[in-house]
Amino acid sequence: MKVNIKDVAREAGVSMSTVSRVLNNNYPVKAETKKRVEDAIEKLNFSPNVLARSLVNQNTKTIGVVAPSIDNLFFPTVIKEIEHILRKNDYSIYLCDTDDKASEEINYIKSLLGRQVDGIISIDPKTENMKNGFYEDISKTIPLVCINGYNKDIKCNFVLNDEVSGSIQAMEHLIALGHKNIFFIRGEKSYSYDLKENVYIESLKKHKLLRNKKIINIGHGNSNETVENTMNIIYSKLKKNVKFPVAFFCCNDLIALGVMNACKKSELHVPNDVSIIGFDNILISNIIEPKLTTVDQNMYLLGEKSANMILDIIKNKDNNLKRVQLNTKLIIRNSCKKVI
Repeated sequence: MKVNIKDVAREAGVSMSTVSRVLNNNYPVKAETKKRVEDAIEKLNFSPNVLARSLVNQNTKTIGVVAPSIDNLFFPTVIKEIEHILRKNDYSIYLCDTDDKASEEINYIKSLLGRQVDGIISIDPKTENMKNGFYEDISKTIPLVCINGYNKDIKCNFVLNDEVSGSIQAMEHLIALGHKNIFFIRGEKSYSYDLKENVYIESLKKHKLLRNKKIINIGHGNSNETVENTMNIIYSKLKKNVKFPVAFFCCNDLIALGVMNACKKSELHVPNDVSIIGFDNILISNIIEPKLTTVDQNMYLLGEKSANMILDIIKNKDNNLKRVQLNTKLIIRNSCKKVI
């Protein structure tokens, strides 16, 4: 039988209001009385109604975390650090996977508002929801922090990676190795991918290699099928008249793994025949063979900064917009080689 506050009061020999005061810690109670209530709670294994208590205290101690996918290890790694920081501050999270769909992003955020969360962290929010004013409207009603995503002239709080700098480092590294035939591999509908594509094109222009531009869109870049889809698409390209050695600049590490698998299927050697650079620096990039050269995206730091930011906004009721930008760094491993 479910134990309620009335049962605790009877066991402790006090009123229900006294039990409520002990639970909410919002009114002084004699130490001896408090001890009797706490002993009764433990004896009866009583779990208070967290939502009911939160309504009294005007907070739920919960934060909504919205992500486009949990298949790409980039997002779970960021989320892990968000949860770590929030848990230390007695907050828990509602995790929402939007399957990379703008409509689901809106639905989940509206659902989180209905659950009366204290704040929302959105990772890589969809560009269309940024441009149509949805996020700006939400930020006026609840503490909101966005991680990466479209942010030009958007009035929201942001924690951002300098993806442009990371992309420049990747392209300059390949070109410095002597590569002139560089493929750019991206997914669809992502501001992050758009940024990297712009850098790719500008780098080719800078080094007078624009005639060699090759952009391939593999579709969904953060799904369970990303690696296999990428492998199949790139394998079909490699079977055609491709002049080796070639290089691939990939928008994330899952895509880079798909390229690597396509090379193995084609019996091409990485990095002797094909050089590959990824983006994110997820765990698997350092344990595959050859180890993947990639751009580190500060996954744990993104989580830490965004969690601390939302806590600060909640605590201080600070309506001033905040923007933190983190540096990115090329991690050179074994998947690229100088062209002889």
